[in-house]
Amino acid sequence: MHQRIDLHTHSNCSDGVLEPSALVALAAQRQVELLALTDHDTAAGCDAARAACQAHGIGFMPGVELTCQWRGREIHIIGLDLDTAHAPFIAHCAAVLELRRQRIGAMAGRLSRAGLPGEELAAQALAAPAPTRAHLARALCSRGLAVSVQAAFDRWLKRGQPGYVGACWPALASAVHCILAAGGAPVLAHPHRYPLSNGVLRELLGDFKAGGGAGLEVSLAGMGPADADRVAALARRFDLAGSIGSDFHEPGLPWRPLGRFAKLPDRIAPIVALLGR
Repeated sequence: MHQRIDLHTHSNCSDGVLEPSALVALAAQRQVELLALTDHDTAAGCDAARAACQAHGIGFMPGVELTCQWRGREIHIIGLDLDTAHAPFIAHCAAVLELRRQRIGAMAGRLSRAGLPGEELAAQALAAPAPTRAHLARALCSRGLAVSVQAAFDRWLKRGQPGYVGACWPALASAVHCILAAGGAPVLAHPHRYPLSNGVLRELLGDFKAGGGAGLEVSLAGMGPADADRVAALARRFDLAGSIGSDFHEPGLPWRPLGRFAKLPDRIAPIVALLGR
């Protein structure tokens, strides 16, 4: 079994900054043995990442991070080892990407009303294959309108700020079904980050498991010991396999280093074993 794995990474096909081949080259430097590319709502970088992994002798797992909604809350589901050429999967991603483009346009309109160059900011963000709020934040930084991505979110883009616009994403059940239909394993991403009480998080996991959910990210870069223990207990309670990842977006962020080598907690089956890796 692979010991050094990273099953949650992002390239510049969504809101990461590295091209897929450059991400793989960094993974090789970090001695990653099995890598999944899980861009937001697109698998556009998977072919390039697969080729680069073959060149570096790294195992590759095509993936995606689907954006969905559960009880009005935004939730992210990782799909691992799925058929990225599956027509319904492609259609699902295309629909979500259109929602993303519409959201960026609406946010740009709000920024314009706040006195900012909204059209120019939107044009820069929409040049990305899968535009996100991070692209708007980087556009704000590039024009000297924010000193950092986090500052752009805090001043303009997060909930309650002048540029924020919500989105009506597909239902959780739809995202899970999409991954299953494409032959993949659905994994609930970063469960400790959702602003949910323990009871509501258990209800989320109950619905996820009932719909065919297979795994839970139990070891993620930046996860503290208390959160790690809580998530591990939930994985055992709902009999979910454990996944390991970094949620890597760019070099230089010490709290999200590419290549997550921590061991899984006791009594949790690795998702890679479930997938026969």
